[in-house]
Amino acid sequence: MGTELLAPLDLAFWHLESEAHPMHLGALAVFSPVPGGPRQDVLELLRERAAAVPRLRMRVRDVLLPLGGAAWSADKDFDVRRHVHRAALPAGDFMAAATSLAGDLMERPIARGLPPWEMYLLETGPGDGPFAVLVKLHHALADGMRAVAIGAGIFDEIAAVASRRATAVRRAPLPPRSWMPGPREVAGLALGRLEEVGRALGVGASVVRASRLAPGGSGALAAGSSGTRRLVTADLDAEAVQRVRRAEGGTANDVLLAVVAGALRRWMTGRGEELPGDDPRALVPVSRRRPGGAAQSGNRLSAYLLGLPVSEPDARRRLRAVRVAMERNKAAGPLKGAGAVAVLADRLPPLAHRFGAPLAGSAARMLFDLLVTSVPLPRAELSLGGCPLRSLYPMAPLARGQSLAVALSAYGGRVQVGLVADGRALPDLDLLGAAMTEELAALQELAGAPLTVRDRAE
Repeated sequence: MGTELLAPLDLAFWHLESEAHPMHLGALAVFSPVPGGPRQDVLELLRERAAAVPRLRMRVRDVLLPLGGAAWSADKDFDVRRHVHRAALPAGDFMAAATSLAGDLMERPIARGLPPWEMYLLETGPGDGPFAVLVKLHHALADGMRAVAIGAGIFDEIAAVASRRATAVRRAPLPPRSWMPGPREVAGLALGRLEEVGRALGVGASVVRASRLAPGGSGALAAGSSGTRRLVTADLDAEAVQRVRRAEGGTANDVLLAVVAGALRRWMTGRGEELPGDDPRALVPVSRRRPGGAAQSGNRLSAYLLGLPVSEPDARRRLRAVRVAMERNKAAGPLKGAGAVAVLADRLPPLAHRFGAPLAGSAARMLFDLLVTSVPLPRAELSLGGCPLRSLYPMAPLARGQSLAVALSAYGGRVQVGLVADGRALPDLDLLGAAMTEELAALQELAGAPLTVRDRAE
């Protein structure tokens, strides 16, 4: 791979990072023992497969032009051993130890002079027991969908397909060096630039209208950042989600967002916290990639803004409120509301990101209270070194002023939930994880109950 400029949104993520707010995505993949015998050396297998992914050999370097810009370039001194490590877990509860260590590792920023990613093999020791792989990818390297495509290269099934493909990357030919734009081309470029500025102004106005004069949220969600991280996982029955969807309408994502809202309500009331006067606002990322569209390496994101109805005591009406709000968001499109800040970032010049990142990062609390994102995974069964993938818990970064990020992925008939929180603000994060399971069970029970007169009227 040669050199390519960071897309504007990638550059924004690169400059938003600080020691207390690392901007990497994560995933904790848990594997069962290989059936019928000892497993091979997983560490060496990880290193071999990671080194074969071209994107993982690229690092970020500054460029002279455009001003404030940066570019991806091949790391000539690339050594995969700098990126893939083994971490020993204490004996005992494997998942408790793995999630605790993964939370600690998610605190640490990725070294910026190297390709911005890390992998850790988490195991209690060589043998036949379960093990986990923690993958960290800087958000500048990939959005959720692209991160899945990159990280999937470690799995047996994906690696086998990749090995059968040609390793050469074909690129479209560049215009001849003597090419110069004519009058029509110049006019077209100028018109396109004016249209782009106009769209940016429209998006910016929408973001300003949707922002708040004072930070929202209350209690733990509004606590100051400590720079610590904690990970808690939860597993939801994917079929139960579909049963609720079929009974109540909307999408599976609507059901999961309602589960998050109900779980927050249960968790807040359970810890004796007063429910907020204004419902907490969730930023719900939306991919701007299109199936069958041209492959694009940079982040392609917008987002919707959703008030999570934690003040509503009835679970069915919470789901209905979420469904109506999401339908309204989709009708308006991804260029409306505070969620369009990602689109706005994609339309700003590089110099604005370099100097405006601290201000933009501090403004996150004015826009939303937590992040809730769904990450699609391949539907095929996956394995590593013959060991079947048991579960995969996605993890999202915390912006400045944010205490909680919720990420969800469906695999193997389950929806796996990764809750990443500020460790000091949410020391009882495990209770929130348990509340998600309880809330889905309550929704499933309601889905089988007949509608009340009041429900029919609404």
